Amino acid sequence: MERRRTQRVKISVLGRYMLADRREFPCQTLDMSPGGLALFAPVRGEIGERVVVYLDQLGRVEGTIARHMETGFAIAMTLPLIKREKIADKLTWLANRTALGLPEDRRHERIEPVHKRTTLKTVEGHEYPARLIDVSASGAALTSTAKFPVGTGVTIGRTPGTVVRVFEGGMAVEFTRQKLLETFNEQIEL
Repeated sequence: MERRRTQRVKISVLGRYMLADRREFPCQTLDMSPGGLALFAPVRGEIGERVVVYLDQLGRVEGTIARHMETGFAIAMTLPLIKREKIADKLTWLANRTALGLPEDRRHERIEPVHKRTTLKTVEGHEYPARLIDVSASGAALTSTAKFPVGTGVTIGRTPGTVVRVFEGGMAVEFTRQKLLETFNEQIEL
């Protein structure tokens, strides 16, 4: 018997979550509604534990763990009405985007740079070879043998930033300062 107040939308959005003990892990949504969401998550917290989730394209949401599943857990979200309405609008957009053939709703256009080889440097001065996948005015996705957790400060070439997402074989970095749009093109060198 379905007991949910609002219908869940099957949607796959990447993000990260933080448990009450402040440990962070990557995650991916399985389905979501303005009142709750189910996450594919490597570490499950305790039922009733407070969790904060940062989702690409949807932002920050929080709530408590309502139940465990084999692949993760479900959250009952505690959001103000205005935030729930914004989430409902965004979920409608995301669910219909693919069906209608609409473009992605990113902050900045992503391009594939001509100069893909670069270096990835840590604040301690360690350097690793890296290869750019794509770049926007506000960040880049890259592959590297180096692995860093979300929140790590790094420099790509000469451009400082912070790791905001980790995925199989690479990571996404948000730049400390946005690139000037008038000089942003495929010839960009970080």
